[in-house]
Amino acid sequence: MIDRNKTPHQGTNFTLVETGPCAHWPNYKVALPGIELPGKLFLKDLLGLTGCEISINAMQPGEAMPIYHIHHQNEEVYFFIRGRGQLQVDGEVLNVSEGSIVRIAPAGERIWRNNSDETLVYIVLQVKADSLQQYGVNDANIPEKAPAWV
Repeated sequence: MIDRNKTPHQGTNFTLVETGPCAHWPNYKVALPGIELPGKLFLKDLLGLTGCEISINAMQPGEAMPIYHIHHQNEEVYFFIRGRGQLQVDGEVLNVSEGSIVRIAPAGERIWRNNSDETLVYIVLQVKADSLQQYGVNDANIPEKAPAWV
């Protein structure tokens, strides 16, 4: 569990937060108005993110997202790391497992569950739809210098 009193390791251009091994992710929880989501940790504030929200998630066997929902402006990308489950988008059931990656548009009605006998571990990235202007090497300057590994 992240110690909320511990300051993340920060430099001028980075922030490092230690979330612990995936096996500890089920211990996190997020309290939202009228609902508590076990196994979820939002990283936006911890990392000082300014262009997206990221959450790490661990859903125990038999658990499910308790609300079917859509987003106003953010598309989501789900990266499944371990386990198996099902994601329902606009009524279509998608079987997901380790290595599955799913993008959902803001208007996609979504809900998901862990219908397996092992923990479902995944990361969710939220970013404003249609906001990407540059990416990859088109958004990079490559300085001519060697790394300073010790």
